[in-house]
Amino acid sequence: MASLSFLHLSSATRFTPRATPINHRARTQKSFSIRSQSAPVLSQDELKKLAADKAVESVKSGMVLGLGTGSTAAFVVDKLGQLLSTGQLSNIVGIPTSKRTQEQAASLNIPLSTLDLHPHIDLAIDGADEVDPNLDLVKGRGGALLREKMVEAASSSFIVVADDSKLVSGLGGSGLALPVEVVQFCWKYNLVRLEGLFNELGCEAKLRLAGDGSEKPYVTDNGNYIVDLYFKNPIKDGFAAGKEISAMEGVVEHGLFLGMATSVIVAGKTGVEVMTK
Repeated sequence: MASLSFLHLSSATRFTPRATPINHRARTQKSFSIRSQSAPVLSQDELKKLAADKAVESVKSGMVLGLGTGSTAAFVVDKLGQLLSTGQLSNIVGIPTSKRTQEQAASLNIPLSTLDLHPHIDLAIDGADEVDPNLDLVKGRGGALLREKMVEAASSSFIVVADDSKLVSGLGGSGLALPVEVVQFCWKYNLVRLEGLFNELGCEAKLRLAGDGSEKPYVTDNGNYIVDLYFKNPIKDGFAAGKEISAMEGVVEHGLFLGMATSVIVAGKTGVEVMTK
């Protein structure tokens, strides 16, 4: 089980952290407090930004960084660009996990590279679609699961930033998609096999569409399709499920990120919660 520390919010107008940045290797937790003169209600985006800013406190000049994909990760990239432009950070190199993150980072003049040139990453920061009590994750509803997993697996530390709606008691428990990236060749064959693999969990498999109003399939940055798995009941054994999915011919990658997160920063209506193993 993960341990917790809290950032209790009484406002968003002014804050003073009471602790140093997160020590990802430590088991003991610090307490944090955020105080100010008034107490406005923060929007979900404001809370995500607060959590993203907290994660960026762990970034040091000279680091090689894995840059995540999604709405929360975008706040991280924005903050990094701001710190670089003001000289508060220098000599960082970003490894983007998607074309859209690459475009955002480039627009902010963040130096970029690849895993080929930087196979060892100091820190990755990314969002998550589900987080269970063991800090295991479902990721990839934004379509970047393969590149995300490659970059984050190569990282010495991996901070996840999410809002509290992503917390689940068991993976697949949100009723939303667990993505599986598959080759285009005979995708229906694999869709049927994936659905049958989790029949006892009430699984329904659907091909992800492009979302432009057409019936065209969504195509990943790698030229593959995504089969989304929807569960009526949570997955009982994530490691066993991941192994079975990966064993299927034609499966490229799945959205179970198991044993990878160093810490999770969760933004909620009452503040920011830091979960570590």
